[in-house]
Amino acid sequence: MAAKNPGFFDQEIDTVTEVDRNDQWITFPSQVVTPTPENNTVVAKISDGEQSRKAVILFHHWNAKSRYDQIAKYFTRREIAVIEMAMPYHHERSRPGSDYADHMLSPSLGRTLQSVRQAVLDGRQIVRWLEREGYDEISVLGMSLGSWVAGLLAAHDPAVKNAALFLTADSLAEMCWTGRATRHIRESLEGAISLSEFRQAWLPLDLGHHAESLSRNDLHLQLVLGKRDTVVLPTLSHRLTETLTSHGANLDVLSLNCGHYSLTLPPYILWAGRAVTQLINDR
Repeated sequence: MAAKNPGFFDQEIDTVTEVDRNDQWITFPSQVVTPTPENNTVVAKISDGEQSRKAVILFHHWNAKSRYDQIAKYFTRREIAVIEMAMPYHHERSRPGSDYADHMLSPSLGRTLQSVRQAVLDGRQIVRWLEREGYDEISVLGMSLGSWVAGLLAAHDPAVKNAALFLTADSLAEMCWTGRATRHIRESLEGAISLSEFRQAWLPLDLGHHAESLSRNDLHLQLVLGKRDTVVLPTLSHRLTETLTSHGANLDVLSLNCGHYSLTLPPYILWAGRAVTQLINDR
């Protein structure tokens, strides 16, 4: 079972091959092969800051329809390169005929496990590529579902020195069970599985389960939370902060008086951006 496999997110450290860069884009084969050919090629957009030696890998939210161009510009103006990776079944990796990324996060417990694992392994390959390109410091930034991917990547890859997790919590399963945006997942599962069984099935995706790894001395964490979030409930977010604090994590928490979607609007996104910039540049 995935929950009992400590190497679930591990990779062969030197497995990046066939990385193709074309101006602002890199592509390479995913280590996880799925029945959707489009999903098996990783696509990432690079925004280089002038003389950048610091880089942040950006993981978008579930069902994102476009990349975060304004966020990328914000960081590149501060000499931080941004690599925006298309997560599984998003953007160029979308499943033909699907209106949303239903294979990334869904009532199919095994497929969601596979998809999140694929995203983490794809991100680790980008980390290896950035190391080969000579970047001195590598950070990750995740939005909502992307925050779970970023957190899991930071927990399992010692090359990541900073992790900014926006709108995050501990249990992805409980977030799906209680959040407004994922009611269809609960409705599909309720009656066939209990919440405790659901949490156990997705235990490898629970950031609290990886608190010890997230609390290593050389990793700095920034959590940005919404006090009025109805998608990732504040009670779940606070539980993660308490777990990380109890493990002695290098942790800063910024709680804003916003909801899940209003975080992307001024002034909240500006405050969040400044917090992440400080996290990266103070290292």
